[in-house]
Amino acid sequence: MKSTAFLLLCSFFLFSCSEKKKSSNDTNKGSKADTTIVSKPEKPVNGYAPVDVSPMDMSYFPVNYPILKMSDSITTPPLARVVYSRPHLQGRNLFQEVLKYGEPWRLGANEATELDLYKEATIQGKKIKAGRYILYCIPQQDQWTIVLNSNIDSWGLHPDVSKDVARFTVPVSQTDNSFEFFTMIFQSTTTGADLLMAWGYVETKLPISF
Repeated sequence: MKSTAFLLLCSFFLFSCSEKKKSSNDTNKGSKADTTIVSKPEKPVNGYAPVDVSPMDMSYFPVNYPILKMSDSITTPPLARVVYSRPHLQGRNLFQEVLKYGEPWRLGANEATELDLYKEATIQGKKIKAGRYILYCIPQQDQWTIVLNSNIDSWGLHPDVSKDVARFTVPVSQTDNSFEFFTMIFQSTTTGADLLMAWGYVETKLPISF
């Protein structure tokens, strides 16, 4: 009788240890999976809108105008602003896999890039009225044609020459370091600003006088 009771007790003990070990392993597996999901989600979710890999950006002239305005460092209105989306190379070669010479490009991604002029400006001797314009280019190896167009509030680029306001030819230079993200900024000059456009190893400037 004592022998039978001893065998039953041993069996119960071994079964309990086995279940405890199994339960511990299952818990560890679950914890690891939860950590992986939280820290490295395979499919990030936004319930209201998809996350854009080419985020929208804007550059002002004077540079950092909104910050200067909020700090009371400037009281005059801005002179210009460019609104664009920033595509990035992601390991691609700019003029073999992304752009092509001679083909119009929207100077960005998503919506058409827009240039806002808050007052009349002069570009390469041409008077440009204050207003909003689409800004796109036709790139060549040594120079780009920069185009102002009136077809605002549009997606992508659908060139309509009848709506072109002005065209300007600007030289292209090579940079020492590659720009991963397409970049547009204003750089101050003695007469106004240069609108700098850079991507990959290429950059160009559109001089604007006010």
